[in-house]
Amino acid sequence: VHLVESGGGSVQTGGSLRLSCTASVYDFSCFCITWFRQTPDKEREGVAFILPNGNTDYSASVKGRLTISRDNAKKRVFLQMNSLKSEDAGTYRCAARRYACMWQPNAYGLWGQGTQVTVSS
Repeated sequence: VHLVESGGGSVQTGGSLRLSCTASVYDFSCFCITWFRQTPDKEREGVAFILPNGNTDYSASVKGRLTISRDNAKKRVFLQMNSLKSEDAGTYRCAARRYACMWQPNAYGLWGQGTQVTVSS
């Protein structure tokens, strides 16, 4: 089982990026996918998740600016990032677990390698 992220890059404050997480699991539609942000000086932080039924939730710091969605046919989850701020910078990793979503990183056994987001003023 693999998760592969893509779409990271360097943008200016206020800019946008669209991250993708592609999974190689048979029953992708049964998985919760969560995006975590990782920086050297902070613990891994969950920013958005999407349940198998399509319901979503977001951390308070990104609500209204980031949108998570999924395409089960392509086994892919997207994170549309708008109005980016400097504090959004970091390595974004997607994680997967069956059915229920949780904000705790240690609840996930499947992780991608991450994609880097840099936000400059």
